[in-house]
Amino acid sequence: MRRNAPVIAIDGPSGVGKGTVTQTLARMLGWHRLDSGALYRALAIAAASRNIALDDEAALANVAAVLDVVFDERAGQERIVLDGVDVTVEIRQESTGDQASKVAVWPAVRRALVDRQHAFRQPPGLIADGRDMGTVIFPDAELKIFLTASPDARAQRRHGQLAAQGRHAILADLCLEIEGRDRRDQTRATAPLVPAEDALTIDTTLLSPEAVMAEVTGLLKARGLR
Repeated sequence: MRRNAPVIAIDGPSGVGKGTVTQTLARMLGWHRLDSGALYRALAIAAASRNIALDDEAALANVAAVLDVVFDERAGQERIVLDGVDVTVEIRQESTGDQASKVAVWPAVRRALVDRQHAFRQPPGLIADGRDMGTVIFPDAELKIFLTASPDARAQRRHGQLAAQGRHAILADLCLEIEGRDRRDQTRATAPLVPAEDALTIDTTLLSPEAVMAEVTGLLKARGLR
């Protein structure tokens, strides 16, 4: 991989605040942003539309290699288009996230998406959000941050988000889904969810978004990135 721009890698499970941190940093620094999880979610949607089973590794990898997905972010509003169809809402649904976690366990799928993720690394820099950004995709990142939080706290946050959208969800079910997704992510053979050896960990369980950003910006200043 050609090193042509600095990278800040933000890793961690779902619901820990990675999206908020990466979006805020990208706006603050004027850097590009990679939401790697959205690639796997888009692949899960594409597989469903083609009636491809989530355990068909070869077929999933073939779709991943030619995935027609566009991320369009203007005026702070992200729009995701898959095969010419706007999937911005569908891609953030809990069911899509669960399917993406099942798709992501396959080594051939992950290999098929490596070059797509590397292509986001462009000047002036990249904020990369995912689960293996600092360990596999950008191991030479200038700063690696691993965000974590308890499953209960993450389920509460997601429950609040869904309620704000007028959508009903059972808190206990959300917690079980989160714990199941964590087990798949942490135990998969290829690129498991673990902090990089040189990552700095922030537990967001009891922190507000503002407090998390204060810690993150402090790390940026310490590394001379701001």
